[in-house]
Amino acid sequence: MRMPNGARCLLSLEQIESAWDRIAAALNRDLPDEEVTLLPVMNGGMFPACELSRRIDRPIRFDYVHATRYRGGTRGGEIEWLHWPRLPDRPETVILVDDIFDEGYTLQAIRDRIAADFRVVTAVLLRKQHDRGLARDWVDYHGIDIPDVYVFGCGMDYHENFRELPEVWYMPESS
Repeated sequence: MRMPNGARCLLSLEQIESAWDRIAAALNRDLPDEEVTLLPVMNGGMFPACELSRRIDRPIRFDYVHATRYRGGTRGGEIEWLHWPRLPDRPETVILVDDIFDEGYTLQAIRDRIAADFRVVTAVLLRKQHDRGLARDWVDYHGIDIPDVYVFGCGMDYHENFRELPEVWYMPESS
């Protein structure tokens, strides 16, 4: 595969697999023993949701939410709602899954819309370490803390490409 010039691997497949296992173990420990709804934030949350679904020991209902602030860019703007899920009629736990917790505003907006009717927990693979946006402890479950660099792979894109990579890569000029 032809990688972007200068791209460097930040997290190996083994580190990523271990993070998925830790997140799922915590969810399995903390969630009620009943059906849950796994709700990835598209597009990036699709890959983490697939990985977690293989590890969560509960019946899982799938849907998705598509809300974006990036629209192919590297900086967020206003939230654009592209798809809202059909949530079940009865209260249950919704696991809101995304690839990365950066500033957190997209996850917060989605959670706020759902939380009136459901127990919502948030799970992300990566949590960026910086002082922008929501407090770093806002997200309920995360796999790995990373520095404040532009990353891709494991659901995150580099100019709409490379989401499918099983490792996390970064661009050194973004550090």
